[in-house]
Amino acid sequence: MLKKILLGLAVVIVVFVIVVATRPTDFRVVRSASIPAAPDAVFPYVNDLKKWQEWSPWAKIDPNCKVAFEGPVAGVGAKFSWDGNNDVGVGSMTITESKSPELVRIKLAFLKPMEGVSDVVFTLKPEAGGTQVTWAMDSKNGFMAKAFSLFVDCEKMCGDQFEQGFKNLKAVVAAPPAPAKVTQAGQ
Repeated sequence: MLKKILLGLAVVIVVFVIVVATRPTDFRVVRSASIPAAPDAVFPYVNDLKKWQEWSPWAKIDPNCKVAFEGPVAGVGAKFSWDGNNDVGVGSMTITESKSPELVRIKLAFLKPMEGVSDVVFTLKPEAGGTQVTWAMDSKNGFMAKAFSLFVDCEKMCGDQFEQGFKNLKAVVAAPPAPAKVTQAGQ
């Protein structure tokens, strides 16, 4: 009887491994939105990783997340690292390409909850009444990510976050600038 149980368990494990191994290796999420502002007004919010905190959907998920910035303020070489709760994990983003006001490419590296590297590209194209922004993320799925995708629709999960990010970005770009502080001489 024990042999039959062990044999059955072995068959289930082999079938699971085969199913996981046949899952797609390439992973892609793409969303687009119209932002009611010129590309020159939208571009700084994508090209400056400190400004990401104003619209990033993940910043709102874990407001206590520890963040650090390295390199230039914006553009190629700007780096943002985070260490947050289980919902946002641990990782970093580094801008690897920046063409004002049309493109920003980012290397996205996750350390936790699952290790992985993705190529993230924002393209901005002028359109009537504003800018068409496309947010694309491409990566390779390892075995664990393939297994995880059997139970969770990762494309939808990431895509929903992209869509929330666009809503936040629209609100930030449309917000009037904060008034400058006026000081009088001698104060």
